[in-house]
Amino acid sequence: MEARKLIRERFILEGLNCANCAAKIEKRVSKLDEVKKSRMNFAIKTLDVEVDGDIEEIADKIAKVADEVEPGVKVRIKGRDSESQRELILEGLGCADCAAKMEREIGLLDGVDQASINFVSQKLKIKVHHSSYLDSTLKAVKRIVKEIEPDVIIREEKDESGHHNSHSHGDNSDFKAEFLRLGIGAVFFIAALLLKLNFWGELALYGIAYLTIGGKVLTKSAKNISKGQIFDENFLMSVASIGAFAIKEFPEGVAVMLFYEVGELFQDIAVNRSRSSIKSLMDIRPDYANLKVAGELKKVDPNQVKVDDIIVVKPGEKVPLDGEVIGGESMVDTSALTGESVPRKVRAGKEILSGFINKDGLLTIRVTSDFAQSTVNKILDLVENAASEKAPTENFITKFARYYTPAVVFSALALAVLPPLVIPTATFSDWLYRALVFLVVSCPCALVVSIPLGFFGGIGAASKHGVLVKGGNYLEALNSVKTVVMDKTGTLTEGTFRVTDIVPAEDFSKEELLELAAYAESNSNHPIAVSILDAYEGKVDSTQLDNYQEIAGHGLKVTIADKEVLAGNYKLMKREGVTYLTPKQVGTVVHIAVAGQYAGYILIADRVKTDAKAAIRGLKSLGIEEVVMLTGDGQQVAESVATELGVDDYRAELLPQDKVAELEKLLKNRGKDKLLFVGDGINDAPVLARADIGVAMGGLGSDAAIEAADVVLMKDKPSNLIDAINVAKFTRRVVWQNIVFALGIKGIVLLMGALGLANMWFAVFADVGVALLAVLNAMRITRMKSQ
Repeated sequence: MEARKLIRERFILEGLNCANCAAKIEKRVSKLDEVKKSRMNFAIKTLDVEVDGDIEEIADKIAKVADEVEPGVKVRIKGRDSESQRELILEGLGCADCAAKMEREIGLLDGVDQASINFVSQKLKIKVHHSSYLDSTLKAVKRIVKEIEPDVIIREEKDESGHHNSHSHGDNSDFKAEFLRLGIGAVFFIAALLLKLNFWGELALYGIAYLTIGGKVLTKSAKNISKGQIFDENFLMSVASIGAFAIKEFPEGVAVMLFYEVGELFQDIAVNRSRSSIKSLMDIRPDYANLKVAGELKKVDPNQVKVDDIIVVKPGEKVPLDGEVIGGESMVDTSALTGESVPRKVRAGKEILSGFINKDGLLTIRVTSDFAQSTVNKILDLVENAASEKAPTENFITKFARYYTPAVVFSALALAVLPPLVIPTATFSDWLYRALVFLVVSCPCALVVSIPLGFFGGIGAASKHGVLVKGGNYLEALNSVKTVVMDKTGTLTEGTFRVTDIVPAEDFSKEELLELAAYAESNSNHPIAVSILDAYEGKVDSTQLDNYQEIAGHGLKVTIADKEVLAGNYKLMKREGVTYLTPKQVGTVVHIAVAGQYAGYILIADRVKTDAKAAIRGLKSLGIEEVVMLTGDGQQVAESVATELGVDDYRAELLPQDKVAELEKLLKNRGKDKLLFVGDGINDAPVLARADIGVAMGGLGSDAAIEAADVVLMKDKPSNLIDAINVAKFTRRVVWQNIVFALGIKGIVLLMGALGLANMWFAVFADVGVALLAVLNAMRITRMKSQ
């Protein structure tokens, strides 16, 4: 009987923070009957398994094991996210407080691992524990959304393109209708103020004005109360305005509703403008591709183009998919992806990425990845989904708003009832009026709208400067960085090595030494090996090679034409008992020995990046206390580069695992401050994952960088780290300006209202006026210039 084929899967363990727990999970999973092999990678939180059986059942068992060992860890199968998550568009979502309620209630549903509403882009992202929960969850989600905001239109993300323009026109027509409705109400209000009528005539005119202006608010409030949702802005405004009518303050009752509605309308316009401003920063999604079919061009959706298809990009068009240029030559604008203003030249044989804009020539491109895996799509997903990773300040404001409004409502009730019972001269109507002022002020919209808008604007502004930040939490964390650890090769230096000197020993020529080195390094793709092969320029006869052995941290041992050849650093020479020369020049040294005889050395140098020194200096000016460089190079090279750049400390001759160990030591000494590591995103993935904030250099198009890092610097320039921190600092400054401004104004007006010094007009300003100003202030982030 034929043996069953084993299934190989990779699981992502979200929330896994304990290395010891990871080892326990790996051990327990390996003991499951269906599991034949398991391997844990704690650095990138993955578990690779080979199983014999139903993968869904085994996934449930692994999830149970993980939760038992480290409660809270979520297990999902990599690459199957689409089966267990959905993204919905909530068209017409205009209330930030309502969005927070939806998010909270959806998050409590059975089977839901994560629910996150991005108020700015009007998107709801839901992730369930297993795909079997999805249908029932979506039904419950639609019910919750409709209960809280009946006018919101729910549709799936995949339908977005077809609705984009109509939605924009819909917004404009909605605003016109609102202005017309409020204008009619205002006419009746002004008539009631100017005409000298009796009580009933005044009541009739004020009543018509009030119902015209506030009818929508009253209806919403009634619906919400019937569903048990009492404490929202509609309820507060309804009670405040009806209370004003009850004490015969008709003008103020109508005025409160009028100015509230006008303020809300202007706030909606400002929020929409801010949304458009943020979305324009990321307007890099290509609309079409010119597909070459049988010699003719056909305009198609980029999703329809397959790998190895041929597309043509005309001058002025966006490059729709990643590929290789096979014909033509042109300058391309890369600023949409990298923030780099200087155009780049591309020609046949060069890689080109989606999102670039073709400036002048006609380019023919062979597609190397489909749209789902293209650079532009990855970046859009990163930036759009970044809002699901909320900053601590956002989480605090959401929690604060839940308790703030009920607290103020009950305070208003106490203010209306207690003083007339305790103070002999107090009148109920006077204290009721003061309580109504309290109610109007209490809505937390200024905070609930402007804070997420600020963080999302910060993420968008960072992307405009060529910096991808994966969430508001990382953007806020950048403010607390005091230690920066940087890899040398590819981060502070170009990472492009070249042979600068060949020094043979006696009985060897330069040509012989270089040939021996080239043969020894011919099976390696390390940059040092590539530089030696580039310098050799000859052809390597692989039939002469035998017994190839790589010695970690030392070099290579290989048999060439029946002679044992050593190629590596001084540690290899010491280990093998070979007497070697010590060069005086600074650089990476490759020593060569043949049959135990020293043959000489080859010196290889790497150039420091032009902006590296300025980057270190700029970080110091931003308050970074310590900059440490890690490298696998020798002491002499490390010391030379460290001195040239002005870093505070360095660690040399490190293997990849040594870098993690060194980082662990630095993490123990950091206290409450954050440690940031900058690496190339490929070889440094374990260190990137272990740092408080992992930053990948030149990660554009690199899966490893995007997977492991929290921040990606797309221009491959260390100075971009300064842009990232500046955006983070500016965002925090604006967010805290809004918090202090909103709470300060509300606090002052609440106190004035309690003392009888503030009327309804003050209260309306403290609500919608403050909210509008906070939104306009948050919009400044999107216009932030590079430092």
